Amino acid sequence: MSNVFFRYTNLILVTLFILSLLSFFLAYLFPGQAIENLTGLRIDELTELQNSQIKYAVDGNMFIQYWHYMSELFSGNWGVSFSSGLPLYEDVSHYLPASIELSAYALFLSFFIGLPLGFLAGLRHHKATDYGLLSISLLGYSIPVFWLALILILVFSLQLGWFPLSGRISLIFEIPSITGFILIDILLSDSVDRHAALIDALRHLILPTFSIAVVTTTLILRITRRSVIETLNSEFILAAYARGLTPRQVLMRHGVRNALIPVLPLLAMQFPTLLTNAMIVESIFSWPGIGNWLIQAIYQQDYPAIRAGMLAVSVLVVIFTMSIELTIRITDPRRRRAERAAI
Repeated sequence: MSNVFFRYTNLILVTLFILSLLSFFLAYLFPGQAIENLTGLRIDELTELQNSQIKYAVDGNMFIQYWHYMSELFSGNWGVSFSSGLPLYEDVSHYLPASIELSAYALFLSFFIGLPLGFLAGLRHHKATDYGLLSISLLGYSIPVFWLALILILVFSLQLGWFPLSGRISLIFEIPSITGFILIDILLSDSVDRHAALIDALRHLILPTFSIAVVTTTLILRITRRSVIETLNSEFILAAYARGLTPRQVLMRHGVRNALIPVLPLLAMQFPTLLTNAMIVESIFSWPGIGNWLIQAIYQQDYPAIRAGMLAVSVLVVIFTMSIELTIRITDPRRRRAERAAI
């Protein structure tokens, strides 16, 4: 176990090092001077002291420049935005939790819907229920996320008026940002309108969360269905039947746990997809997340914001994916046996 943990730790560190190099060289690949792209300050806006310090780093070799860049990153000095003039560290810290919250709720909804339907399709495979669920999953996987979001807005917001058109919460509520997650912040606040604000925030969440969750739900359904079918046809399941266990006992004692093992890696694989879809949905629903912020930065050619946003999202995806994969390697007994048997 210690060897596995050591290998994955080294892999995470090497990957983060490569990402930091790519982020550093982006300042030289973007149009304009590297000093401006690294700091977000125009040359005429720099004081004489700032200009001399940064110029010293830029005039040095690449190792000195990279060392200066990493020291600034770890100190929280990511530069400022061209468009707003605000520190990028504060901007990323403000917008990133909104995207994580939206993706987390979409992932939870996908598992809450996809797992039971996948088990139902697997238990009823090659029957009408199975074919119907497969057809629905194929349709859901084929629908573009942006088109689905626009259709939901047209039907449920403009025509029926059931849900808000855009935003994260109505402007009439003043909820202080404590954690960055709107529902948690509402529960932690001492506002007298806390209950009404919670209902309003949930109504704002429904349409964007459903738009993102559709594709992931269909994938979880299909993966779960295949895992259930393979598990039920395994030798240990047949041995359980031979011992006289009922189908319900076989399913609950041996089928469910073993069928869920291949589904957990899907969580790691789908998180980048959820974040990518969230960036698209955020711009449609005007959700104040890192995706909408990055798209606005691209439109405004805000190169420091693009560099900082891409680095923050990439680091988040790498750490989350590797952590899930490490957890699977440690907890999955089949992988542990395969590693011990490998030469």
